[in-house]
Amino acid sequence: MRLMRLNRNRNGITAKSARLKRSCARLLLGAAVLSVANTASADDWPGWMGAQRDDVYRESGVVTEIPSEGLPVKWRHPVGAGYSGPAVAGGKVFVTDYLTSSGQLFNDPGQRAKLKGRERLLALDEQTGEVIWEYAYDRPYDISYPSGPRATPTIDGDRVYFLGAEGDFACLDTSDGSVIWKRNLVADFAADVPIWGFSGHPLVHGELVYTMVGGEGQGLVAFDKKTGEVRWKALDTPAGYCAPTLVQAGGTTQLISFHPEGVTSFDPETGKPFWEIAVSPSYEMAVAVPAFDGNLMYVSSIHTEAVMIELDSSTPTAKELWRGEAKNAVHCSNAPAAFDDGVVYGTDCNQGDLIAVDAKNGDRLWSTFQATKPDEKRFIKHGTAFITQIGDSDRYYLMSETGDLLVAKLTAKGYEELGRMKVVEPTGEAFGRPVVWSHPAYANHAAFIRNDKEIVAVDLTAK
Repeated sequence: MRLMRLNRNRNGITAKSARLKRSCARLLLGAAVLSVANTASADDWPGWMGAQRDDVYRESGVVTEIPSEGLPVKWRHPVGAGYSGPAVAGGKVFVTDYLTSSGQLFNDPGQRAKLKGRERLLALDEQTGEVIWEYAYDRPYDISYPSGPRATPTIDGDRVYFLGAEGDFACLDTSDGSVIWKRNLVADFAADVPIWGFSGHPLVHGELVYTMVGGEGQGLVAFDKKTGEVRWKALDTPAGYCAPTLVQAGGTTQLISFHPEGVTSFDPETGKPFWEIAVSPSYEMAVAVPAFDGNLMYVSSIHTEAVMIELDSSTPTAKELWRGEAKNAVHCSNAPAAFDDGVVYGTDCNQGDLIAVDAKNGDRLWSTFQATKPDEKRFIKHGTAFITQIGDSDRYYLMSETGDLLVAKLTAKGYEELGRMKVVEPTGEAFGRPVVWSHPAYANHAAFIRNDKEIVAVDLTAK
């Protein structure tokens, strides 16, 4: 989970000071992060965006460029359709999918498709890709873009939390897939299924597990992680599509929720709100998890909805610094932004390219289609690349919607590609083009990458 020590900087954060502050914070809070992640090792990727939920891959001895011949593939294993990324913990790879039995699959952003089939969670052997166990159940779909589950499984010690696209929420034993408890967000809370399905990757903190539910007084719900009983509810808002996250700021731990009506900070134990800043993403598309750098938080959605927020270092309060406009900032949707050394990097849903933004004012520093669709010259709708920082460096793994894994150097000065390889075919479809919209897992010197037909383990060991 994302835990960061924040420092006040009234004049902006320089590259050198930001890196020093972030490094010190990670050292000081290492024990706290491990406590939150419970038994997940430093090498595992136990959920959405990794152990600290910040999309930083901290393992040493991994490749920082890709040779022309590509990287070795350790194994491939067939899976069904799904947008959810895999998770890796305890020698297992957890991946969800959907096996359609009837109905017409089509992708229309304004229309729900009706399918019949089975939703599944698979536990695979990390070394071989072979199935260890399977949890499956019949689940009709009535959602837009109905390819499968959206939320990455969350592993907490000997339990895995799984959220399906239609609101099936289950806690399973990681050893054999047996059910510990389960809820259904529609049946138990009368929640409306978002048009693009439930997507709020479950978040575990202490004795609670959080996800977005939606409805009056229950936009965000905290469950007892051991029993599934409700501990508190908050927000009069639809569920949206963004997972809650944690940050250490203002002398306390804050639970941050970006939802269809704004961004709100809570006491994670009680649900008491600390502060709220209004944001109005079109079509309720609060999707991308906020990105943090020092005491700054960047929140973005489609069109012109973006806001830079400063978190106070001594009290749990916040203030708005600037808002995005049509020709500045970067408006992220499918993939969260990366935020480092005073620069925000993200793929823009309007233009579809990778854009670097000055955190001081939202000015665009550079842009490129190399990370999303290299032959594009003008724009593509919702161009997508998932960005993962390699340690505390200026090099990143980028998973392109083309099915390519890239290494690139990202700085305020520009984009420098350091190799790419085709890992999977883009088996999905969006706006008339083939895409793969799934975030990889990076663990134990390997990348675990899926599309709608297979999951692939790629060796990242540096030679």
